[in-house]
Amino acid sequence: GALLILTGQMNGVEVDPVTETAWIECGAQWKVVLAAAQPYGLAPLLGSSPEVGAVGYTLGGGMGWLARKYGMAADSVRYFEVVTPEGSIVRASQSENPELFWALRGGGGSFGIVVGMEIDLYPVATVYGGNLIYPVVEAGEVLRRFRTWIAEMPEEMTASVVLMNFPPIPQVPEPLRGQSVVMVRGCYAGDLAAGEALVNTWREWQPPLIDDFNVMPFSQVGTISSDPVDPVPGLSTGAWLARLSDASIDQLIRYVVPSGGPPLITKAEIRHAGGAIARGEEQGGAYSHRNADLILQLVSITPTPAALAASERHIAALKAALQPDFTGAVFLNFLDGEEALRRTQDAYSAGNFQRLQAIKRQIDPSDRFHHGFAIQPA
Repeated sequence: GALLILTGQMNGVEVDPVTETAWIECGAQWKVVLAAAQPYGLAPLLGSSPEVGAVGYTLGGGMGWLARKYGMAADSVRYFEVVTPEGSIVRASQSENPELFWALRGGGGSFGIVVGMEIDLYPVATVYGGNLIYPVVEAGEVLRRFRTWIAEMPEEMTASVVLMNFPPIPQVPEPLRGQSVVMVRGCYAGDLAAGEALVNTWREWQPPLIDDFNVMPFSQVGTISSDPVDPVPGLSTGAWLARLSDASIDQLIRYVVPSGGPPLITKAEIRHAGGAIARGEEQGGAYSHRNADLILQLVSITPTPAALAASERHIAALKAALQPDFTGAVFLNFLDGEEALRRTQDAYSAGNFQRLQAIKRQIDPSDRFHHGFAIQPA
């Protein structure tokens, strides 16, 4: 009941170092954009994995390691080129088809086929980034310390804290293979000495098991998260947090850290938002819920249907336990399949969702593009 259009061969990227912009075709991955921009000391607002498609990532909002300083990827778009459901080729920008431009910045691929986009690039050549890895027995202390650490965090630092159950596979380095740990990770895009001083407060508190925070070229930013390059069977879900209470910290440890038997959640990561993300509302765009400071993502590797069912039940129980700290909102880039369709409305403010439905009625009244986000015509 669907037509799948593959765009992988449309992977052209052109960087203009004078205007500090890039033109990106719809099939290009972020790693191609990054490689083209870095020789000029410029950076796109890519996410944690350079292997992700740039356009699809941006249509959902796009939160990466420069987000607190420069905002969401959707905020950096100058214009989209779009094939509409009726077959017209149009440009969407602040001055041309502005309602479509507004919808595409966070509204997903429900309004046509975006065949390319022009984005702003930013002067980032070198950052202070990496991971501090602590024993999982210290997870409670690390999570509470992280909560305090980010309270007055400068916008140059985008950070997260992770409960990680490394799978026992050859791709994982030997010291971490099959181990459970708690990690503090981040990227400081500013004065490198200031970034090191921020991280030193952790080192002074307690030396980590592994410390790979260092000065790095931004071209190596993918090593911070080291997301899998090859396809992996699994599920991803998440939710915005109003706060990170002691009770929620205890529940996260209870449900994520295995107590006999294989882990049912591979990763629980809490990212610090705010900064330029919160200010981005002034630029317009459908992306919503910018005022929340913390977002949780849960990832499970699920090689069999039985493993998937078990992880789904376990995650549902964890979410129920965390409910008092949830805002009720979600970030669709973190959700998979049926959940993304079921919870599309929760990703937007009421006014933004109604506006998206009105634009959908104008652009795609018969709802041909309905396999992405669930935005029905008004």
